[in-house]
Amino acid sequence: MKQFKLFTLLAAAMLLTACAQAPRSLYNWDQYQQVVYQNMEGNETSVEEQISALEKNQQEASAKGQAVPPGFHAHLGMLYAQLGKDTETRQHFETEKRLFPESAPFMNFLMSNKKGATQ
Repeated sequence: MKQFKLFTLLAAAMLLTACAQAPRSLYNWDQYQQVVYQNMEGNETSVEEQISALEKNQQEASAKGQAVPPGFHAHLGMLYAQLGKDTETRQHFETEKRLFPESAPFMNFLMSNKKGATQ
């Protein structure tokens, strides 16, 4: 009888732990790391394709109610800067500053350099 109770208790414990969910990630990393790697490696992926992948990643994260990781908007802004799209560049740098205030000095530096390059 004691063995049956012990077996039942162990079976219940195993069943409950099997149903437990893994902790959710704070950020939606999806394609972000792959795109950054491709950019740094100088892969044949065009800037437009990288932007498209990141924009898709951002839309999927929003649909799931997740945030994009730190540096996401900064990287997207730098990709837009490579295309000469100043409005989008500034917009993403400002978004990065708003979401991650610790990035403000670097974002300000990038924006001031961008101003100097266009003047």
